[in-house]
Amino acid sequence: MPTARKNVAALPPASDPYGVLPEALRQLAVRGDLRRYRKGVTLIHEGEQGDVLYVLLAGRVRVFGSGDNGREITYGTYGAGEYLGEISLDGGPRSASVTTLEQTDCALVTRQTLLLHIAEHPEFAFDLLAKVIRRVRAATLSAKQLALNDVYGRLVLLLNSLAMPPVGGIRLIAERLTHQEVANRLGCSREMVSRLMKDLEGGAYVRPQDGGLLLLQRLPVRW
Repeated sequence: MPTARKNVAALPPASDPYGVLPEALRQLAVRGDLRRYRKGVTLIHEGEQGDVLYVLLAGRVRVFGSGDNGREITYGTYGAGEYLGEISLDGGPRSASVTTLEQTDCALVTRQTLLLHIAEHPEFAFDLLAKVIRRVRAATLSAKQLALNDVYGRLVLLLNSLAMPPVGGIRLIAERLTHQEVANRLGCSREMVSRLMKDLEGGAYVRPQDGGLLLLQRLPVRW
């Protein structure tokens, strides 16, 4: 991970850097090495070998895959309290890349340390298995959406999943997403997303606000 090494620093002392973690994950994280990464650092490269688990203590990362044509698809974004890299702990190659979206603090746990922790706390193996199952289900759902929905249908599903509960009939998406980031999540071009968003704004379905997005009324099923 040459990029990560050039942009990494030891985490400065804090009263409790593990405070955001549930107890089961906290017990594992304290065994790891604390590191701080700048925004835009690639922690994990798809296809590389790796035996390190990244426990996120602060910040946010994007998990994505790349094609031979340079196109990318985003599998998800994750923040404090999550951990990444578990899929490759079987000795296989990394299944996706991971890049920091902002300054990110992590506890790095090696495969050997994880195995020692599981030997002492066998119940954590069920937490790990549940995490893998949830992510496989999410990947299956994503593949189903790509196969069965057109781009507009996938856009509606994404916007509805990001929106907060309605207030006065209006829903807010607080996450700031560029059209390129949306395109990466949908597996389409930025131009397609820009065209659809312009149409939705013109129809008074959505309106940008303070970097986020307001959903003013229920989005049409078809466009």
